[in-house]
Amino acid sequence: MQDSNRKNIKRAAAIKYEPGADEAPVLAAFGEGYVAEKIVSVAKQSGVKVVEDPSLASMLSKMSVGDQIPEELYEVVARVLIFVSDVDKKYGALKK
Repeated sequence: MQDSNRKNIKRAAAIKYEPGADEAPVLAAFGEGYVAEKIVSVAKQSGVKVVEDPSLASMLSKMSVGDQIPEELYEVVARVLIFVSDVDKKYGALKK
């Protein structure tokens, strides 16, 4: 029997990608509940942009930390990375 409250558990993932160094984005961290809150908190304190995507977090929950993102998730992960890059460019321009 599956717990119907399972969908309400907060999940967070951290994705790492260094062009030229990584073949594909890698799951750097994943957690639920308190651990998810800590991942988000540390990201925000470090100036890392946070994108909420519960569907992506659910898909990433099936992976292990250190795994490369599978090809079937490239498109959605690329959209997240592009969004974060665009925000960084705009924010960086405002800081100058």
